[in-house]
Amino acid sequence: MAHPGARTIPLRLTSERRRRGSREDVEVARLAKAIAHPARVAILRLLLTRGECICGDIVERVPLAQATVSQHLKVLKDAGWIQGEIDGPRVCYCARPEAGKRFMALLKALTGIEGRSES
Repeated sequence: MAHPGARTIPLRLTSERRRRGSREDVEVARLAKAIAHPARVAILRLLLTRGECICGDIVERVPLAQATVSQHLKVLKDAGWIQGEIDGPRVCYCARPEAGKRFMALLKALTGIEGRSES
């Protein structure tokens, strides 16, 4: 129930936009969801530290089965956090630092930190 005297401001969004949110909302949600698992954070941290790794090296460092690591790599890759390059029979993965920079910019915009001094 609306407050007496309150005005309704119509939102001119398509039904798809209402359901999904703005482009930035969708992007921040996609990036956040991809790193919302401790194993994926560990994999991303490893790739940021080492530069690049083949899947077998990641499996040696992360205490998970190879199939599970591969699934986590797919989620990170699909979200844009990492990229993979075929190197013969193996895939070599590396982090995409620009994804982290974009994620931080989206979070700053979301929380209103940009342009606001912290006290």
